[in-house]
Amino acid sequence: MTSSELWTRATADRYDAEEAENSSATALGPALAFLAELAGDGRALEFAIGTGRVGIPLRGRGVPVVGIELSEHMAAVLRRKADEDTLPVTIGDMATTVVPGGFTLVYLVYNTISNLLTQDEQVDCFRNAARHLEPGGRFVIELLVPPLRFLPPGRTVVPFDVSERHLGFDTVDLVEQMLVSHHFTRDGDDGRYRRADSRHRYAWPAELDLMARIAGLELERRVADWDGAPFTQDSAKHISVWRKPT
Repeated sequence: MTSSELWTRATADRYDAEEAENSSATALGPALAFLAELAGDGRALEFAIGTGRVGIPLRGRGVPVVGIELSEHMAAVLRRKADEDTLPVTIGDMATTVVPGGFTLVYLVYNTISNLLTQDEQVDCFRNAARHLEPGGRFVIELLVPPLRFLPPGRTVVPFDVSERHLGFDTVDLVEQMLVSHHFTRDGDDGRYRRADSRHRYAWPAELDLMARIAGLELERRVADWDGAPFTQDSAKHISVWRKPT
């Protein structure tokens, strides 16, 4: 078992509703096109596949997708939408769980590598990706750039969303490279907020590149979004692609 926090049944049951905007065809289209092109005629493996937000529509584009998921509750929600023959899912962690066969693409989206709370486990995740890749295959990660530029001197809190029904704040431990996201969500109209916190270990792109080198992978490209915009010092996130040498 890794240090990743397990998603509960209650969280899994409301996940799709909360991510409806990010699951729309408009929002997902560029990501699916990006991943499908890299998969080519081969198979894709999604680490932390969750409820299938990306894996199911990617399978719908003709890419054979296999998933690994730590939370049985998240996988159960996926299973309501796709059976085992359509999209096989293995319960396990993304740092050590091995599934049969080779893949032209392994991908890990939506900041999920930060759920591994130690550097060693993040390195093991890269090694696990390399273990599954065929020669010439790619490992793709989508990850936020740590928001440290927004921290005034002496402060450790960064707001990332202040809207009518959601307040979101990150608290940052600069020594341990830990970030805790605090969510206050208003579900109804009675003024009450539901609180949820999640822990993450943030990593810079250069640190990920070193993890990739340890795993025998080479950086192929890095862009700022799924549309391929250039990655700059002002980019809020990055899509990075590492290749397993032939």
